[in-house]
Amino acid sequence: MDWWKDAKFGMFMHWGLYSQTAGYWDGHIAKGNEHFMIHEKISLKDYGKIANDFNPVNYDAEKWVLTAKQAGMKYIVITSKHHDGFAMFNSPSNDYNIVERTPYGKDPMKALVDACHKHEMKFGFYYSLGRDWEDPDVPTNKPFKGGRSNLVDYPDEDIKVFSRYFERKVTPQIKELLTQYGKIDIIWFDTPEGISLEESKELKDLILSIQPHCIINSRIGNSLGDYKVTEQEIVKGLEVEPWEACITMGKNWGYIEYDTIYKSSELMTRQLLEIVSKGGNLLLNNGPTAKGEITNLAQERLAEMGVWMKQNSEGIYGTKPWNVQSERLTEVSKNTEMVNASEEENTMKDNLHDGTSKEIFPEVRFTSKYGFIYAYVCSPTEKEVLIKSLSAQKDIKIKSVSQLNTSEKVVWKQTKDGLKIQLPDDNQNEIPIIGFKIQLK
Repeated sequence: MDWWKDAKFGMFMHWGLYSQTAGYWDGHIAKGNEHFMIHEKISLKDYGKIANDFNPVNYDAEKWVLTAKQAGMKYIVITSKHHDGFAMFNSPSNDYNIVERTPYGKDPMKALVDACHKHEMKFGFYYSLGRDWEDPDVPTNKPFKGGRSNLVDYPDEDIKVFSRYFERKVTPQIKELLTQYGKIDIIWFDTPEGISLEESKELKDLILSIQPHCIINSRIGNSLGDYKVTEQEIVKGLEVEPWEACITMGKNWGYIEYDTIYKSSELMTRQLLEIVSKGGNLLLNNGPTAKGEITNLAQERLAEMGVWMKQNSEGIYGTKPWNVQSERLTEVSKNTEMVNASEEENTMKDNLHDGTSKEIFPEVRFTSKYGFIYAYVCSPTEKEVLIKSLSAQKDIKIKSVSQLNTSEKVVWKQTKDGLKIQLPDDNQNEIPIIGFKIQLK
């Protein structure tokens, strides 16, 4: 887990047959977005026809990896099989996969893993564990019995036996993912649903028997994972145990053509700092197109974040939380981005729900490393800030204050009220967040 705890920032990628339809079905906007097979009650036969047109001719694995790396990300996690049951890899055990069913006819995962290895990017496979709409033996019970099952092709929940699916599909495919590509750093399960304790143990033992250094998220089920996951939410306070927030850039996980309102690079950098200050990692999602391209909106924001990270990441990678996570500098909001997605009466809202704050206001986020305190002044509105958490009355004696990535002298003074810092006149970065390194006496 050491590399993972130090990494702080990764790229999540949702890519599958749903990318081909891009949010539409049968001439209309599809209900359920990338989950539309269930919401639109589409048969497996009809949904599977999407594969006839799936041909990512512009897919460039190395470009994906370099986009992530230049953004300051340290690992990539991609959907090897989402809830629709379609494998985005060569799966000899099940022919419902990209190699056998699409005109593309190749395994894109091999190129991606190879590119990650080449560029020293850690790599993980996402795998939908407790939902699979291709297999006849996957019952669900949220938000009600059969609520997330394929009831069009397999309507009788009572005859479904999870263990048959587990042995027939999960076990062989996990073996394939761990034996066909060389070193795999993470297996990122989703939706444990009805998996038993014995099956979770068996799965973990299988993974570690093949790749002993592979880490596993909490969604293997039954409290057996190495770290916990929050989805579209950031924890309220400091978390001692390893945790990761997976968050979308837009509203959706997969590519939706009309999803064109993305979080700003400023907001996403603030969310990264919030998560890191609370001891977590950010797994930031984007959904590539069916042609195999990361959207321009995602690329623009990732490039801006990358410039900022290059200048300011010293206080992010390898850090630990300080004894204070944040300090608000004013009670007035600068603005509020992207209001939360409306909560539907139907609780099958996991494809759209985003519980993260969209507020942008002046605050300071803190981290620590090697005895230094790092203070990130976020979205300031004044030329001078007073950081009360660093007052002389708190038994903190400051020796020096320097701005990250510059040799310019910082004008500062520690008083009983706090640490006063004169902010630079000209912040060259697109993202108005200024990082300071504070050395104590």
